[in-house]
Amino acid sequence: MKKLDEISTRLKIAKEKYTDTKKKKTDYFFLGNAFKISTELVAAVVISSFIGFILDNFFDTKPWLIICFFFLGVIAGILNAVRSAKKMHNLNNTNSK
Repeated sequence: MKKLDEISTRLKIAKEKYTDTKKKKTDYFFLGNAFKISTELVAAVVISSFIGFILDNFFDTKPWLIICFFFLGVIAGILNAVRSAKKMHNLNNTNSK
């Protein structure tokens, strides 16, 4: 009986460690997804503003194209962020079932 008690105690400890590491992995997963969404938003704004800057220098229309492309980048970044969030939400719903 003593061996059985030791085995059950070890099993409980192992299960606790497993659930703790599983929880840490999901925390990192959500942090990574948040970083991905924010990076997509910032990248869209920066790249589109840079394109506007180049076109402004080429056509000599400063600052109009920078402003237009900045707002296009904001819109594109928000659409990308919403699309990624919906995709992650759908992925989480299918995994939880």
